[in-house]
Amino acid sequence: MELGFYTFGDLDVRPGAPRVSVGQRIREILERVRLADEVGLDYAGIGEHHRPDYAVSSPATVIAAALAGTQRITVGSAVTVLSSEDPVRVFQQFATMDQLSEGRVELLAGRGSFIESFPLFGASLEDYDELFEEKLDLLLTLDRGNPVTWSGRFRPALHQATVLPRPTAKPDLGERLRIAVATGGSPASSVRAGRLGLPVNYAVIGGEPRRFAPLVELYRQAHEEAGHPPATRQVTVSGQGFVAEDDAAARDLFFPYHQASMARIAAERGFAPPSRVSFEAQSARHGAFFVGSPETVAEKVVTLHQALGHDRQVFQMDLSGVPQAEALRAIELLGTAVKPLVDAELGSDPAHRE
Repeated sequence: MELGFYTFGDLDVRPGAPRVSVGQRIREILERVRLADEVGLDYAGIGEHHRPDYAVSSPATVIAAALAGTQRITVGSAVTVLSSEDPVRVFQQFATMDQLSEGRVELLAGRGSFIESFPLFGASLEDYDELFEEKLDLLLTLDRGNPVTWSGRFRPALHQATVLPRPTAKPDLGERLRIAVATGGSPASSVRAGRLGLPVNYAVIGGEPRRFAPLVELYRQAHEEAGHPPATRQVTVSGQGFVAEDDAAARDLFFPYHQASMARIAAERGFAPPSRVSFEAQSARHGAFFVGSPETVAEKVVTLHQALGHDRQVFQMDLSGVPQAEALRAIELLGTAVKPLVDAELGSDPAHRE
């Protein structure tokens, strides 16, 4: 079982909160990734938003800096909003980072949880699904190798094009990128990921994560029926989490930041803001939030693995700009305390890393 964290570079925009510049937050993210590498975590994800409450709008830039400052850890996008990107440029960026890091970068393609990038880059929300499908198809066509001949609705066609650089050669994939797809949990997305032979990332934002078991089974069945190698059949679960010395300390510290972040989204989307009662319920044994002591978080990971058999779990631990000292301590505990407990129960499989 692999463990890690992901971030969007949250900024605390609450009235009266200490202001942190975009540059400072990005430097803090790089420090967090370096620490995650040092304490033995497997993955760090850096996401993309185009809003004033997040510091990262160009994740590839930050990912490249994180890769340059680390030795072992895999660093990926969380997510690349492919619908509003040019797949050729995205492929070149990630192939360059793949060469730089000798295969330690991953591209997680998704539609994104916000829509700001669509008008910003000239994409129409009326084409929401078609944009993602077509651009994912082009990305995978590019990944298969040169020369590339392709045509679609949303970008100029390519005829016998040579797109460079190629990714570094890997024992399990050859000269291919590590590309996965993100989903909020639809059956169609699970089946599509399986048929394409891609790893899948389930973003769990509430409820009981074990309810994803039927979707995971759909994914694995589609993957097997399509004849893809088992090495590419990987399931990641992502969601909120935070680690401190004991349950009360973790929940008391994390809740105000969780509440501030979710209250902003609730106001925008018209649903009820979170309460401490709902937060505690979601932090219980089968809830979606992995917030507590190392022992509590490890036990929840193992329990969820019994239901899903997933390969990786990653946590968003810095909602609304959790202060750097506390964020670093949570990462340290995740690597030095939670991971050994999980490995003792489930083992560690670093086979996908060179």
